[in-house]
Amino acid sequence: MIVGDFGEDYELMVPYQTLEAVGHDVDTVCPEKEAGETVKTAIHDFRGDQTYLEERGHDFEVNTTFDAVDPADYDALVVPGGRAPEYLRTYDAVLDTVRHFFEAEKPVAALCHGPQILAAAGVLDGYEMTAYPAVRPEVEAAGCSWVDGVTVDGNLVTGQAWPDHPEWLAAFIDLLDAESETQEPAAADD
Repeated sequence: MIVGDFGEDYELMVPYQTLEAVGHDVDTVCPEKEAGETVKTAIHDFRGDQTYLEERGHDFEVNTTFDAVDPADYDALVVPGGRAPEYLRTYDAVLDTVRHFFEAEKPVAALCHGPQILAAAGVLDGYEMTAYPAVRPEVEAAGCSWVDGVTVDGNLVTGQAWPDHPEWLAAFIDLLDAESETQEPAAADD
């Protein structure tokens, strides 16, 4: 899971805890942060205004150092939203990591503003997807078709914001389970 300062609180906490609860190990990484450091989160609330209300959230621990990560060692990627994607997409290492998951056709879950990183990585051409509605012009310019709701297209699962968590996470977990069923079991030692 790629995280950063002022990522959306629920979009970091809930996927992390949910995936851990169903038996997945989740590494959280942020460029320029070491394991054990934290990122500040923001809480976005939808109250009928033209956009969301933002308040300070919690401190979310980064449990793995970004520079120590080899994407080839991972089965899937989660890209949460909030404001963090605005600057995370400026790191070449983040974009290279995202490209690895698409080139290897590994499961990727992106939510809210997270697709800004995918657009910057140049991996959206031909996909059907969704994102936070204000990000729609950006992802369409990156070559995807817009769908208004949680969407699964090949290896990509997208949702518009944290209210999509139940459907978005269920779809991602289904994709992870399907992916693990198609992998060959390891040979037993003689």
